[in-house]
Order: sequence, then C-alpha cells, then structure tokens
Amino acid sequence: MRISSLVIWAPITLMMCACSNSQPTAPAAKPTEGAPAAQIHGNLSQVMRGILFPNSNVIFAGKNANPADLKPDKDPSTATDPLLSTYGGWTAVENSGIALAEAANLLTIPGRKCSNGHDAPITNPDWPQLVQGLRDAGMKAYEAGKSKNMDKLVDAADTMTTACANCHEKYRDKPGGDAARCM
Repeated sequence: MRISSLVIWAPITLMMCACSNSQPTAPAAKPTEGAPAAQIHGNLSQVMRGILFPNSNVIFAGKNANPADLKPDKDPSTATDPLLSTYGGWTAVENSGIALAEAANLLTIPGRKCSNGHDAPITNPDWPQLVQGLRDAGMKAYEAGKSKNMDKLVDAADTMTTACANCHEKYRDKPGGDAARCM
C-alpha cells in the first residue's frame, strides 16, 4: 500500500512543481567570463523601426479601442496586427510593453551606429535617462496590460508619447540636416 501511495503522489507533486508559475526575481544578470558579448546587427533606425515603432503603436492603438473588444483576425496565427493575432488583445499590450522595456537595453550597447554612420549617442550624459524613460513607459504599458485597465493604458500611452518626444526632440528632429541627427 505504501508503494502505491508513492506511485500516485510522486507524479502529482512533480507536476505541481513543474507547473508552478512563480519565478524568482533576480537582479539583472551580469556577463560571466566566457559569455558571449552583446552583438549589434542593426543601426539605431532599424531598432526603432523594427522594434520600438511597432510595439509603441500597439500601446497607442489601445487608447482608441479597448483591446478586449477587438476581434481576432480570420486567421490569428498569420495576422500582422499584434492586437488581432493569436496573442492579441490585452496580451498584445503586455507583450509590447515588455518588448519596449527590453529594447531599451539595445539602446545602450556600445558600438551601435546611427543610420547616417555616426555613433549612437550612448555616451552622452542625457542618454541613460532618455533610455530609462522608454524602459519606464514599457513597464507601465506592461502593467496596464496585466491589469486590463483602460485608464492605465491611456496613462501608459501618454508616458510613451513623452518618452519618445524627449528623445526625438534632441536626436531625431534636430535641425541641421543629416549630420546633426541620429536615427
């Protein structure tokens, strides 16, 4: 009888442990000796257009329509609009918030170039706080998505607008032509 109890409870215990959603919160990982260094594959404009622009648009679109009210695309697995895809609605808001917060890290990798060939301004004194503004906006959007709260989403979109404008005013929309700007 004792063996049959073990046979029944051991798999259940293992399954409960494996399905647990709790993840330890650890400080940011530090590179270890022998770990590969971060690699740059795109210029700042490509990162903006490929990651930041589409994900911020998910947040901005949420100001106009409750993500819960959006109907999935006819074939959500091939939908090009994240809000209408398999991971659409509020999940898309969460995912875009995380993508924006994580992409902030990409803006701090040494060696990144602007599309005009100049070094990205990562060593400028204001750059860390501009990047932190993006990170904060992303996390605010993530929290809004988790809470499924429209007021929080509108607030997150406003925070995103401010974060984008702060950086764009200084670096993208700078007068003086291509040589004075960075994208």
